Amino acid sequence: MQQRTVRVAGVVGIVVALAVGGVALGLAVSNRTTTASAPPSCAGSGPRLTVQGTGNASATPDLLTVSVDIDVTGPSAQASLVDDNSRATAVIAALKHGGVAAKDIQTSDVSIQPNYSLTGTITGYEMTNTLTAQLHDFSTAGSVIDAVAAAAGNAARIDSLTFSILDPRSVEDRARNDAVRQAVSHARSMAAAAGERLGPVCSLTDDSTPAYGIANPIPEAQSIAGSAAAAVPLQAGTQQESAQITLVYALMPARCGS
Repeated sequence: MQQRTVRVAGVVGIVVALAVGGVALGLAVSNRTTTASAPPSCAGSGPRLTVQGTGNASATPDLLTVSVDIDVTGPSAQASLVDDNSRATAVIAALKHGGVAAKDIQTSDVSIQPNYSLTGTITGYEMTNTLTAQLHDFSTAGSVIDAVAAAAGNAARIDSLTFSILDPRSVEDRARNDAVRQAVSHARSMAAAAGERLGPVCSLTDDSTPAYGIANPIPEAQSIAGSAAAAVPLQAGTQQESAQITLVYALMPARCGS
């Protein structure tokens, strides 16, 4: 009777030991599985990959900004003011007659200053009135510029013609998309060459700077005023928008056998 009790106790001890060992083994396997499947994180000091991408997109300009200086000199400040105002009024009328809306015409600068001789005597007063106009219809823009030059005569100076896009958001977005695609392609290639895999995106930064149109200065406006036989030929061409982004990925080791 005593011998049977000892044998049963030994069996129970073996079963308990196996159970404890199984639990420990299960915990070890579970812990190992959890560690192996832990996703890469942007937190902490894990390895990162930083890449930059540059994208471009182009579109046809739909806005022409014209800057006109009306510059006169008279024997007195009052005489210069009257003359310049008269010519500026004629230029504004020519712009409106050419279909330019009043909201698209702006006085951007007015100045008057004396002219001096070599002996320091005032010889007259020079006045400049700068008008800026936005033209949306390119088919008549050349004729409008001719009319402006004729209205002010030799006092007119076309400072610049600037082609731009009225609402550049669409072309800017296309440029940014192109930049992101380039950065992603570079990141994949670099990670593969380094024996790593891309983890989650830690940051995406837009480093783009806006474009301000294509300015074409015209230093001699008198030549425009003297060629009334035909409208000034204008070619809008295309405008390119550029974008630059910076992309940061978390990195993780490549899978075995991959």
